[in-house]
Amino acid sequence: MVFDCDGVLIDSEPISLACLTAGLNRIGVAIDVDTVRARFAGMSMASIMAAVTQDTGIAAPEGFLPRLKADTLAAFDARLTPMPGIAGAVSSLSLPFCVASSSDPVRLRHSLGLTGLLPLFEGRIFSSTMVARGKPAPDLFLHAAATMGVAPAACLVIEDSVPGVIAARAAGMRVTGFTGGGHWSHDRSGADLAAAGAVPIYRDHRDLDGIVARAGSLSTASVA
Repeated sequence: MVFDCDGVLIDSEPISLACLTAGLNRIGVAIDVDTVRARFAGMSMASIMAAVTQDTGIAAPEGFLPRLKADTLAAFDARLTPMPGIAGAVSSLSLPFCVASSSDPVRLRHSLGLTGLLPLFEGRIFSSTMVARGKPAPDLFLHAAATMGVAPAACLVIEDSVPGVIAARAAGMRVTGFTGGGHWSHDRSGADLAAAGAVPIYRDHRDLDGIVARAGSLSTASVA
């Protein structure tokens, strides 16, 4: 199985989206947090800033990204929590698993460490910085599967964002949608995830065993 991190393992998206919105406002991008969530959730920072520049003509000034990263990590230190039930759900898996995230390696390890999840995923952590293209391109998921030695068709991906669902499907993987994060309070049914191809949608990690069972036979070497 392959887990996304932000919004699946940790309830980070409300924090990081608020920090991103504040940062974009500082450089003159008139945008609110709901638009940022709808437009950019699940994307790598490189993809986000490329889209911002294309849409608005505003490029990130020198020092923007380091400040945004520092602000986000400081906010994580104060408020970040693991998703309820995730540690037990992951610990009970009988399949190999990993995390494949759009976050950069520093933020990724920092987040997993803060929430006590790092020991579960140590040695099986994949970042979008490891590939040429981030989500919604399939590169990251394909890299994770190849490194874990598993065929894409044998993988089940747990995703909370439309770009992530699109990436998983483009990689030839099964994908289910998770809406238990704070950024999905507007629609726990996950209609956007379902429309992108995630089946089924769930919002409580206590249901993960059933999700895996319904996915059918997964390779004993599959990526979680």
